[in-house]
Amino acid sequence: MLLLRATLFYLGLALLTIIYLPISQLLWPFPITFRFRIISKWSVFNLWWLKVTCNLTYEVAGAENIPATPGIIMCKHQSAWETLALQLIFPAQVWVVKRELLWIPIYGWCLAAMQPIAIDRQSGIKAMRQLATAGRQRLNEGLWIVIFPEGTRVASGVRGKYQAGGGMLAEQLQCPVIPVAHNAGYFWPRNSFRKWPGTIQMVIGPAIATEGKSAREITSAVEDWIETTVARLPQPEFKRQVA
Repeated sequence: MLLLRATLFYLGLALLTIIYLPISQLLWPFPITFRFRIISKWSVFNLWWLKVTCNLTYEVAGAENIPATPGIIMCKHQSAWETLALQLIFPAQVWVVKRELLWIPIYGWCLAAMQPIAIDRQSGIKAMRQLATAGRQRLNEGLWIVIFPEGTRVASGVRGKYQAGGGMLAEQLQCPVIPVAHNAGYFWPRNSFRKWPGTIQMVIGPAIATEGKSAREITSAVEDWIETTVARLPQPEFKRQVA
């Protein structure tokens, strides 16, 4: 049944993606905030369809910690689920992504319409300068910046290496950082076709001030809060039974 349910979910996702591709390209002349409102409905539908087909939903704690003005979101990265959910929970946003993602047919074209900050990780200092310049521009436009500090998805229960880029950007921009923890990896594991039913728990932490802090101090504070919070989130019943 898990395989069948996941198949139905991906069929719906694929169909909607085909519909949204031309829409995303037609929206290029409009402001990014308007584009976000329209294109993010893709995520709204897919999370609803995930609940219908796979009986997988979510709960959010700490939404009151989201400031009125934009900042940097640093989120635990365990699955594809959080890339959908963040678009519903936070206001208009852009992501920091590796530029290779924009080269993926269809997905990359839709992603480009969301005006991400695409960097070449091999460029070193040049990439950091590009990140700071583009990040300041996005904040001035009233957009949030989403960074997955581990750089890639990690399995549930695994602590990835937190990269310096997010901390360096926060140090440069002197804007608050909002840490986000969740346990989506149990229900939607990385590189897994199947989805397990249940309720994903997401926690939004208090803003981490960056004034007077170094990039290393900011990254350390984000890592400590996220990993401590993730460790406190409950394992789903099916996971405990397997263990």
